[in-house]
Amino acid sequence: MGQKVHPIGFRLGITAGWKSRWFDERNFQKKLREDVEIRAFIEKKWKAAAIADVYIERSASMIRIIIATSRPGVLIGRGGTGIEDLTRVMKKAFFPGKKIELKVDVQEIKAADENAALVGQQVAEQIEKRMPFRRILKGTIEKVMTSRNVEGAKIEISGRLGGAEMSRREWISRGKIPLHTLRADIDFAQAVARTTYGTIGVKVWIFKGEKFEEREVSENVEAK
Repeated sequence: MGQKVHPIGFRLGITAGWKSRWFDERNFQKKLREDVEIRAFIEKKWKAAAIADVYIERSASMIRIIIATSRPGVLIGRGGTGIEDLTRVMKKAFFPGKKIELKVDVQEIKAADENAALVGQQVAEQIEKRMPFRRILKGTIEKVMTSRNVEGAKIEISGRLGGAEMSRREWISRGKIPLHTLRADIDFAQAVARTTYGTIGVKVWIFKGEKFEEREVSENVEAK
């Protein structure tokens, strides 16, 4: 079997950024575990909000949580009361009795079909509704490829597909996905569909072209 490298981890610092934007040499392990628990808590409790990513920034006295979602209205609520409720719940669950300022921001994702996490969630939801998996794969990838910025995509599902006794993999791809090219802007995400036959894993790769360094070209040419 081939040893696969995570497409996002492979490109950290090149085309992809970190989801935890802080560094603490002394309490790194404790805070990193806290970040993982915060993300899991938010994604589970506000599953209907179609959350793609949760970014966490820390300073000495403040923690800023940025939630990227395609349905900001579900989180914000009427008059912004949803953000206040979310902040209160998060502070009670993770920072009880601590004098830490917690700030929650919501970032809207306008092109949901170009985000691998949201596409994976859509596929998982449809599988849980017992729709034919081949129809799901074909319909989803055609929808993704209609986006102007997408040059290639691949969707893979694995598990007891259709209630079969033996688990297997099925995938569909369109366009190109250069996984060995570091400058390739590849969005990757995983999702899980929980069915009566067991869990079915979903993987999504979306290629959005290549990123190049923006170099300033000075045109100081002396006229002769």
